[in-house]
Amino acid sequence: MEYDIAIIGGGPAGYNAAERAATNGLKTVLFEKKDIGGVCLNEGCIPSKTLLYSAKLSDNAKGSSKYGINIECTPSFALDKIIGRKNKVVKKLTAGVKMKLIAAGVSIIEGEASIENAKEMICIVCNNEQYNVRYLLLCNGSDVVIPPIKGLSTVDYWTSKEALDNTTTPQSLAIIGGGVIGMEFASFFNCMGVKVHVIEMMPEILGAMDKETSAMLRTEYTKKGISFYLNAKVTEVSKTGITIEQQGKTNTLEADKILVCVGRKAVLNMPGLEKLNIELRSNGANVNEYMQTSNPNVYACGDITGFSMLAHTAMRESDVAINHILGLSDRMSYDAIPAVVYTNPEIAGIGKTEEELIAGNIRYSILKLPMAYSGRFVAENEAGNGLCKLIINEQEQIIGCHLMGNPVSELIVVAGIAIERKFTVDEFKQIVFPHPTVGEIIHESLFL
Repeated sequence: MEYDIAIIGGGPAGYNAAERAATNGLKTVLFEKKDIGGVCLNEGCIPSKTLLYSAKLSDNAKGSSKYGINIECTPSFALDKIIGRKNKVVKKLTAGVKMKLIAAGVSIIEGEASIENAKEMICIVCNNEQYNVRYLLLCNGSDVVIPPIKGLSTVDYWTSKEALDNTTTPQSLAIIGGGVIGMEFASFFNCMGVKVHVIEMMPEILGAMDKETSAMLRTEYTKKGISFYLNAKVTEVSKTGITIEQQGKTNTLEADKILVCVGRKAVLNMPGLEKLNIELRSNGANVNEYMQTSNPNVYACGDITGFSMLAHTAMRESDVAINHILGLSDRMSYDAIPAVVYTNPEIAGIGKTEEELIAGNIRYSILKLPMAYSGRFVAENEAGNGLCKLIINEQEQIIGCHLMGNPVSELIVVAGIAIERKFTVDEFKQIVFPHPTVGEIIHESLFL
C-alpha cells in the first residue's frame, strides 16, 4: 500500500496533521498503538481538567455564602462519580476525533508501526502489513520520567495516569515534583480534603514560569493547607515514609500515597527509528524551523522533539510540517507559546520572563497591576486577588505577560497575539476591550 504521508502517533500533533494532510489532498495513513488522542486526551490535559473543574465547583460551593448563596448542608464529593464523568468526557472526545479523521479520509491503523527501511520510499510495517510512503511525520509523544530514587520500586506509587483513575482518596499524599502537573494534582487532592505535601528540588515551584506569580500561587495553597518543601531532594522512599534532604538537614515525611510528577521524556525507542538516519539530541529529535529532521522526508512534531511538551505547541508544529510538505510558506515560532496552570486560582504566562532577561543581561521594564483593578474580577472573586504583569523591551514592544487569577487561561492568548505581532504599548492601547471583563486588566496595565 502506498501513501503520500504516514503519521506515527495519534496525539494532538498526529491527529491534527493527519486531518490537515488528508483535507489538502494527501493520501494519509495514521498509526496509533494505543488510543487516538494520545496522552493529552486520554491521560493528561482533558481528564485532569475535568477533575479540576469538579474541584472548582466544590470550592465555589464551599464559598457560596460570600456571594449571598446559602447552602444548608456541607458540600461533599463522590470521587467515583467524578472519575466516571471524566471517563465519559474522554470517551466522547476521542470518538469525536476519530470521526473527524475518518470523515477527512485518513486511514487509521491500530498497532505499533516499525520502520523497515528508508530508501526511495519509507517502508513501514504494522500488523504484518507493509506501507510505502513518501513522507513520514513522527509524533511518538513522551513517557513519564521515573527518577532513580532509592526504594521507589518497592512501593505502590502513582504517576499521573494512576492518579487520574483512582476512585478512593488517601488521607495524605506526597507529590514528588512541584511543576505544572504536580501543582494541578496538588490543587485537586487538596480540594478533596487530602493532606498534600509538595517536594520540589528547585527554589520555587513551576519550573521556568514567572517566579513572582509562582510564589503567589504557592502562598495561596499554603493558606489552603498544602505543605511545600523547596530546594528539597528525595533521597529514599519506603513503606513508612519519604526521606528528604533540605538545607543540609534530613527529614522524613509520612504519606499514605506517593505521586511522581518530575517530568516527561521523548519516546525515542520506536522499532526501526535508527533506519531513518535522523539526528537525535539527548532529549529528542532535532528539527529545523519547518519541523524537518536531518532526513528531508521525515518530520517530527510534539513531545518527540523534547522542546515544548505542550499539546497546543504540538498542534501548531504539525500545521507547520504539513504546510511545508504542501509547499506553503510557514515556519515555527516559539516566541508566544502560552503556559497555563489550571489550579484555583489559575496562573498563565507567555513570552519572556524576568528571570530569562536578567540571565541574558537584557534590559526591560515592567507594567504591573493587581487583578483587583478589574471590576469584573472583583465582582466574581470575593476572597481572591491576582496579578497582571507585562514585560516591555527597549523598543516599547510587549515581550512577556504573566497572570494570576481566574480565568487567565482564557486571557493569555490576548497577550500572545501582541507578542507574536510585535505590538508596541501604544499600538496595543488602541485595541478596544469589552467592559466589564477580567481581560481589561491587560489593557489597563498599558497606561501605567
